[in-house]
Amino acid sequence: MPGFEFATTHRVLVEAGAAGRLPGLCQERGASRVLLVTDPGIRSTPLLGPVEDSFRQAGMPLAIFDQVSADPADTVVLDAARQAREAKADLVIGFGGGSSMDVAKLVALLAHPDASQQLSDIYGVGLATGPRLPLIQVPTTAGTGSEVTPVAIVTTGATTKAGVVAPSLLPDLAVLDAELTLGLPAHVTAATGVDAMVHAIEAYTSAHKKNPYSDMLAREALRLLGGNLETAVNDGSNLAAREACLLGAMMAGQAFANAPVAAVHALAYPLGGHFHIPHGLSNSLVMPEVLKFNAAVAAPLYAELAPILSDQRFTDASGGAEALIAALESLINAVGLPVRLRDAGVSEDSLETLAADAMLQQRLLINNPREVSEADALAIYKAVY
Repeated sequence: MPGFEFATTHRVLVEAGAAGRLPGLCQERGASRVLLVTDPGIRSTPLLGPVEDSFRQAGMPLAIFDQVSADPADTVVLDAARQAREAKADLVIGFGGGSSMDVAKLVALLAHPDASQQLSDIYGVGLATGPRLPLIQVPTTAGTGSEVTPVAIVTTGATTKAGVVAPSLLPDLAVLDAELTLGLPAHVTAATGVDAMVHAIEAYTSAHKKNPYSDMLAREALRLLGGNLETAVNDGSNLAAREACLLGAMMAGQAFANAPVAAVHALAYPLGGHFHIPHGLSNSLVMPEVLKFNAAVAAPLYAELAPILSDQRFTDASGGAEALIAALESLINAVGLPVRLRDAGVSEDSLETLAADAMLQQRLLINNPREVSEADALAIYKAVY
């Protein structure tokens, strides 16, 4: 067995209602002034009210930055870090989806009193080397797995994104409180759930750093998500299904944080950059066709995953890559996600630009089990259009 290294968030708490314990969890980490990072959508819901009440009752100052947007820009990160410094925050909480949690990671770095690096200095792998503030992540969607990854994605231009990847971005604590996901709209539940399934599948077939531990997590993530996502979409109040999806998304995050994702994500990013399609839906749109492309070399690995989903989807239970892809397509249809780029607002005359932009994601493409050329990317987009 080749040697491997596995790293994840230091501690995980899975408990319905655990968000009410946040003041005590912050105090355990020596904090007295906290900045919570979230988005306007979360701010407009009742989710934050009980959290704010718990901090007031504990006598702890809580500042809230609520201006995180989807695909957050570098200016959003800098504004949040400025507010953290002004509030003299000594702990950061990310509360929301992947965008809020990604911003919280970078704020914890940039707002540390001894921070010496600028955001522009740390784009890339392993370049963020300074200390950070204590960091707690509270996901309100079951998708990105950002609560257990050392990655933060930032929009750096009109259509471009950059990633910060560093061990110091791994949070101190992930709080999985399924009660926070009960009000999630069906289409968001569907897209984020499929996003997490992509994480599991790409980690399992990653050309680099694939290992037995991430494989185990990827398989269990796929089982939890495949067996519960449709229920969570159709019955958003089903707490057991919600919790299973939340746990599955976290496990998929742990898997791909150690065995990185590949071409599905590389082809999804330009869709978000040019057409502002949510990341989970972008992944869902291109995943089946990328898997068909990869099957020429990854079929044995896909065959190992097929029984996890094919039995649940009542498709061909004999296994094989075709069975896995058929099961995924069946699930995508069952949860009501669009399956064509045109149905998501993508223009046909943009496909060549999308293919060229996908080639910029070499940090992802090198992990794909099969080499992807620009012509291959264009053919995939055309097949999905």
